[in-house]
Amino acid sequence: MSKYELRDKTTSLSGVTYEQSLLASTALTPPLLTRIGGPDGFHTLASLFYDKVFADRENPWFLGIFASSTKSEAVDNQYRFLVQSFGGESLYKEKKGKYTRLVGRHANYQITPDAAERWLVHMNCAIDEHEELKQDEEAKEYLKKYFRFTAFYIVAASVYMKNDQLSGGVQIDSGRVW
Repeated sequence: MSKYELRDKTTSLSGVTYEQSLLASTALTPPLLTRIGGPDGFHTLASLFYDKVFADRENPWFLGIFASSTKSEAVDNQYRFLVQSFGGESLYKEKKGKYTRLVGRHANYQITPDAAERWLVHMNCAIDEHEELKQDEEAKEYLKKYFRFTAFYIVAASVYMKNDQLSGGVQIDSGRVW
């Protein structure tokens, strides 16, 4: 499958085009990194999000996706990824290496459309509760589109993963640093 076919599949699943998903990183002035309060703002977003994930007792199947990580590890990984993705320092690269391999890092887990939707419930709530974003409808809209496309990109692409593309092979990484 070509990257264009994968983007089309992701759009059909998410309702968000690839171009719309880029707006959070290309269309905002000042940029999202500034609007959210710098790197600390992304740490706040990751913390708000994972507070919700780890408190989700009504959906044990969803919480099980995160069983190989502590909350602090998950917050740190997402924080690093988001800072780097939105124009900050290469924090994720410093910890994980040259490539983000977003799909490969999630390939060991059952990331279904239901899981993507549940993930988005928590992320959208975290975005809405973030103090720096509460009054910034444009940034919230673009960020939600970015996350919706990305969540369903993982769903669409995971079907095409090969064993040698998985993070940690076919086993969950034993060091839990993923």
